This record gives sequence, C-alpha cells and structure tokens, in this order.
Amino acid sequence: MNVATVCGHWKLFSGMRSGILLAAFAWLLTAASAQDASSKGPDTPAKSQDGSAKTQDAAGRPQSAKPDNAQNEEVEAPAATLSTTATPEERIREAWMILEGAAGDTKHAATRIQALAALGMLRSPRSEKTITDAMADADVDVRTAAVLAAGETKDRNMTTSLRNLLDDKEPQVAFAAAMTLWKMNDKSGEDILMSIVDGGRSTNPTMMHGTEHKISKDLHDPAKLAKLGATQGAFLLLGPFGYGITAFQFMHQGGGDFARASAIEQIAQEHTEPIHKELVAALGEKDPVVRAAAAKALVEYRDKTTSMALYALFADPKYAVRLTSAAAYLRTTGVPGPPLAAIAASARTAKGSR
Repeated sequence: MNVATVCGHWKLFSGMRSGILLAAFAWLLTAASAQDASSKGPDTPAKSQDGSAKTQDAAGRPQSAKPDNAQNEEVEAPAATLSTTATPEERIREAWMILEGAAGDTKHAATRIQALAALGMLRSPRSEKTITDAMADADVDVRTAAVLAAGETKDRNMTTSLRNLLDDKEPQVAFAAAMTLWKMNDKSGEDILMSIVDGGRSTNPTMMHGTEHKISKDLHDPAKLAKLGATQGAFLLLGPFGYGITAFQFMHQGGGDFARASAIEQIAQEHTEPIHKELVAALGEKDPVVRAAAAKALVEYRDKTTSMALYALFADPKYAVRLTSAAAYLRTTGVPGPPLAAIAASARTAKGSR
C-alpha cells in the first residue's frame, strides 16, 4: 500500500457519512491491527493462565502484566444523585466537577479521552487549562485526544502547546498536532505533513517555513498512516465517545443508531422551535448514541427548559452522555464554544461534499 493509496483512503473516509464512515474506519483498524500482529515475532510474551502477558522485572523474575487495553476498557462510575433544589450556580459547579473529575481519572484512559472530547465543545480558560494539561499526559491516546479537542475548540490560545507536541516521541501525537495546527491556519507542522506527502524515507530533521522537526520513520509506513488517518476521522465521527478502537467497539457492540445521530447533527443546524422540541425529546431516547448526539445539538439554546433537560442527564448511566450533557449545559448557561462562523463553514463544507 503506497502513500497515494493511503491518501485515497483518507479522502474517502473524510467524505463519507454515518454507516459508510464506520465501515471505512473498521477496515482501516483491521488492516492496522493485522500489520501490528504480523510484526510480532517469536519474542511475543507468553500468556499466563488469566490471559495476560508474562513479563520480567529488572531481576529477571516473571511477572504478569495486564492486557494492553486494560486502561482503555469502558468503565462506568455511578452517577451522582441530582438535587431538585440546586441553584443555577450549584448546577454549573456540578457540571464542571463531572468534566474535570473524568479528565483527571488517572486509572482509566478511556474516561479521560471521553472527557476531553466533551471539553472540546467549550472555549473558556478553565477548559483550555484542562485540555492543555492533558497534552502532557503519559498516555499517548490521551495526548492525542487533547490535541484533537484543542482543534475542536478553535482556540488559538492553545497553539503554543500544540507546537510543542510536533516533536512528541510518538508519531501519532506529532501527526495530530500538525493536522490540528494546519486547520487553525498555523503552518508550524507543515514539514511533517510535507514529509508524509512526498513519501521521503529520511528520519533526519527537515526545514520548511522556519520550522524544523524530527520526522519519524513511522510517518512513512502506509499501514501506520492508515491507522493515524482512522484516528483523526474517528474523533470527528464518534465525537463525545472519544475516538479509537475502544470508542468504536463500545458504539458498535451497543447497537448505536448512527443514522439517527447523523440526522440529529444535520437538523440541528436549523434553529426552529419544532426542531428544538424534537432534540429535547431525543434526550430521553434509549440509545446512548442518540442521547449524546441530541445533547451536543442543543448547545446554542439558552432557555431553562433545555438547560434542565440537559441537567437531568448528569445522572445518565453512560459516561459519554453525562460528559456531553455537562458540557452542553455549560454552553446553555453562557460558556462559549467554537466560533459560530467556524461551525457554519464546517457545515457548508460537509453539505458540499455530499
């Protein structure tokens, strides 16, 4: 698979919608997983009786390690009991506690990723700090989620932190940072993107527009490029559920209604009362994908009915719904989000691609 083919897959992935997007994403992940599996030789650690890999400590003693995805498993913490007499200030405090508590969950990367996806809906000094702090997280997927969330906010205050990640040791993070900066009209990572486009094999630093970054050889590997492209596209598609294999598996196994979620995203661009009522009603749907999509679609409304309907989902059994609702609630109380002009431009681009 050459670079041109990968770029073709990426273009196809970006232009498709709903179920077709998910099928492309699944194919890319399968190809990347197969590549990873084939690259593992006879040195692959043996398995213990509980299915985990056996490792050795510094003294050569055998130890059992948890599976690689242990931290990324879907974990649902009990939702707090809602107060029927909470003041608006108390509800705002509770919303921030939900978001910041999940973003600070050091035991579960999947929870932090979902929190960052929700924080990408906001644009305030408080959300900016949480996202920026996550860019220094030890987990590569969390750092990637922080980069993508920064891009969702369209907040140029975070460009300095994003530039620092162009030299991240993990190519996934450097690629995401370069892509995000480019979308924010910052060309600091252009040398990284150009290196991918021209298919060069050199891992030495290159110069372009005054920037100089180490180009990882992984950014020239077609299979790994496919996986990086899937990561970018999955974040945009899966939204409040985060991105990557964990989010995809959760939504796929849960039987999420992607067609309805996509329809909600589209009709939300029209702010009419019938559509408003339909979105509020969708908050009570059984499907968590639909509930999360409806919550995200209500961010521009400022009425008490909407705010209270979102507040009720602070007790939702699904983390993604809770987190999205908390961010959406803050938006309904006046916390800004990405510029409306950027949202409108994105909507026009999506409409033109269909």
